[in-house]
Amino acid sequence: MKSLKKDFNERLTTAADAKKALLEKFKSRPSQDDPAVAERRAAREALSKARDERLAEREIARAAEDKARRAAEEQAQREAAIAEETAAVERQANEAALEIERKAARDARYAARKARK
Repeated sequence: MKSLKKDFNERLTTAADAKKALLEKFKSRPSQDDPAVAERRAAREALSKARDERLAEREIARAAEDKARRAAEEQAQREAAIAEETAAVERQANEAALEIERKAARDARYAARKARK
């Protein structure tokens, strides 16, 4: 039966082989001036620029929507204030008319009382 434990030299060579494999993998990467790398970088930059443009467009649309909403709210507030003012003027006119009617009725009662005496 073979021993499950590896001896020290086997472990050292395995570790060295792994380091060599990592180094080869790193060295085999294309350099920064490689056309494929430049093409991928340009594609990423184009995607990033398009994303930034979409975000800017969304922000502009959101700002325009907020501005329109605020304008509509202000218009509704103005209309409500005008309606409230109109109602207040009508109430005052009605109260003034009632007061005039009451005064006329009171004057008529006084005149009737004077006429009876």
